[in-house]
Order: sequence, then C-alpha cells, then structure tokens
Amino acid sequence: MRLTPEQVAIIKQAAVEVFGDRVSVKLFGSRLNDAVRGGDIDLLVESPDIIESRMDKMLTLTARLQLRLGDQPIDILVVDPATPLNPVHRHAIQTGRSL
Repeated sequence: MRLTPEQVAIIKQAAVEVFGDRVSVKLFGSRLNDAVRGGDIDLLVESPDIIESRMDKMLTLTARLQLRLGDQPIDILVVDPATPLNPVHRHAIQTGRSL
C-alpha cells in the first residue's frame, strides 16, 4: 500500500469527522500496488447507517483530505444500506484494503 501511516491516520480521522464514527474506510485501486508510481487515492467509505447529504459529505471529505494531505487527486465512493451497487462499488468492496 502506497500510503504512509500518517496519511492513513489522516484519512481515517477525516472520514470519522465527516461521516461519523461508525464508518469504515478502504483503499482500492492503483495505490494498493507498491510496484507502480503515481495514481490517485481511491477510497471507499462504508456505513451501516443511511448517509444524509451524501454529496455534501463526499465533497467535504475530499476538501479536508486535500488540505491535510496536499493537493492530489482523491476519488471517494460512499456505500450505505440504500446504495444500489454498481460494478465499481463491487470491485472496491472486494479488492479494497481496510485502513
């Protein structure tokens, strides 16, 4: 995984601040591969609760992470019980690594 322990802690803390303490966060995509360079940070935020104002919270989390991690591309998927899963969601759930 190409995230430092400090970056992992920042991501987890920001996700809890925005979505609450019942969420979990997974990293998926190219940052899981230590052999490649670059790539955006692909995150899956999973909640057992319905998330109200989902888009606002996704944008808030993105902004906080860019401020705390530096300006880099960050993609966030959010899954709650009301989310209709598409292939990208399924891929992230199956291949993602918990932070």
